Amino acid sequence: MTSFDTSPQLNVWRATLALAVVFVMLATTGWTALRTHRESSALQTSLAKWEHGHIHGLPLPDPEAGPAHLGRFFAQLTPHDRDRLAHRYPLAVGNMNGAPVSLRYRANRVALEQARKVERKRMHDSRLSPAGQQDAGQRMHRYESLLSSGRQILAFDPEGSGRIAEVFGDLEAARRISVVVPGVDTDLLTFQRTYRPYSAPVGMAKALYAAERTESPGTRTAVIAWADYTSPDGIGVDAATGLRAAEGAVRLNRLLRALPGRSPVSMFCHSYGSVLCGVAAHGMPRRVSDIAVAASPGMRVTKASHLGTTARVWAMRDASDWVQDVPYLELGGLGHGSDPVSSGFGARVLSARDAQGHSGYFTPGTDSLRNLAGIGVGAYGAVTCAREDDACRSGLSGTTTAGRA
Repeated sequence: MTSFDTSPQLNVWRATLALAVVFVMLATTGWTALRTHRESSALQTSLAKWEHGHIHGLPLPDPEAGPAHLGRFFAQLTPHDRDRLAHRYPLAVGNMNGAPVSLRYRANRVALEQARKVERKRMHDSRLSPAGQQDAGQRMHRYESLLSSGRQILAFDPEGSGRIAEVFGDLEAARRISVVVPGVDTDLLTFQRTYRPYSAPVGMAKALYAAERTESPGTRTAVIAWADYTSPDGIGVDAATGLRAAEGAVRLNRLLRALPGRSPVSMFCHSYGSVLCGVAAHGMPRRVSDIAVAASPGMRVTKASHLGTTARVWAMRDASDWVQDVPYLELGGLGHGSDPVSSGFGARVLSARDAQGHSGYFTPGTDSLRNLAGIGVGAYGAVTCAREDDACRSGLSGTTTAGRA
């Protein structure tokens, strides 16, 4: 007798449910969510100036050149010349994959200071509505926070809702690098939160960095809070499609190919961030050793083996996470494919019993964070599986510290 779990009637019900969800999304959010993202005018202006710029009478290289080519260009310059370029073209240099990491930090401080001055003037601009002036004040205070001593801003784009990435630890000296990719409603203003801090990229990355150091004190690690893409606004049509994920995947892989050194890189992708990581997986460099997803609505494939990556694929979901109720299928470009924690998907399923809902996976003291930290430092023997058979650790040694060639 055919089981209900695989019956044609259930498949029809799932498809109908998916369409119903989509129509509700359209009714509540409108078709405008499908708008095409406009490239940053401020960043494009800085890049255009760079493209027409010179140093010592010689033209500057193509900013879209490969990171190795750009790295050689910067290596030939004196420290004074590098600083000149950072101050003359701060947004271009601050977002340039191939520029030295420390130079990007300095350039982005210049860009943040310029953006802060702009917003301070807008706060008192009588042509703006009170809401516009309030928004300017919020952005100015965010820029002031990002300019705090010791913060390492790897990417910054003030246009629209804003894009940003921050590093915790010494990226150039790290023996293990972790990248946190957040989900919907991520922008400059939500990059860091005082209330529920571990639901925001900065809190996630800081918690993971601390947990990795606890797990392996002798391992030099660095964690990147990567919000350098335009995420969907809420649970609407954008969140049900792969458009934002496809755009973000291009940006993510450009960053990964430009990371310094050869240390292994682990990806930690939350909610819609896991959709982005699924789309990006086939183009990730081989030094990406692990892709771990939490609270995933799907990775836009039916099986982990279809991601086109040599990286180990991990998945976790807390029993109280609402994402388990989304339709795990793809129909006409809507939906994100199979459930990554299902047995048929083929991921290594980790325990997340302590996570407490959709946004609790990076909360200190949880088994979910300990498991993510274990992956981040290569301590695979320390992770706990979702099932008692320890299948998620099958075929793995306890600790690895070297990356793939």
